[in-house]
Amino acid sequence: MTAPDPVILPGQPAEGGEPVFHEPWQARAFAMAVQLNAAGLLAWDDWAQRLGAALAAQGPLADPDPGAQADTYYRAWMAALEGLMAEQGLADAAGIDSAAATWERAARATPHGQPILFETGLADPAHM
Repeated sequence: MTAPDPVILPGQPAEGGEPVFHEPWQARAFAMAVQLNAAGLLAWDDWAQRLGAALAAQGPLADPDPGAQADTYYRAWMAALEGLMAEQGLADAAGIDSAAATWERAARATPHGQPILFETGLADPAHM
């Protein structure tokens, strides 16, 4: 399996023939899909169908801001990735939800402009 040219993916933010990431998490989401494909755990045909369905479910990208469009696009990317991971038994919905909640706690506890560390969200949320 080889990775498709990322620019041909429908709706993907791109400039000069290269994907554009407005936030580090977007690049990580992209890299996760590429690595899962390289490991033989994600077929591009399945991925394209799932991503298309996730994008269609979100509706048109109405916000003209490129950053907002990228956020919408990569949220669909993550929804597709999470669905495929759950279907293949690579991660269950509870584990994905738990990791997302940990990340949200870490983001809320991190001062603006500082890197978000996942470990920060592992603290007991009752004491935050």
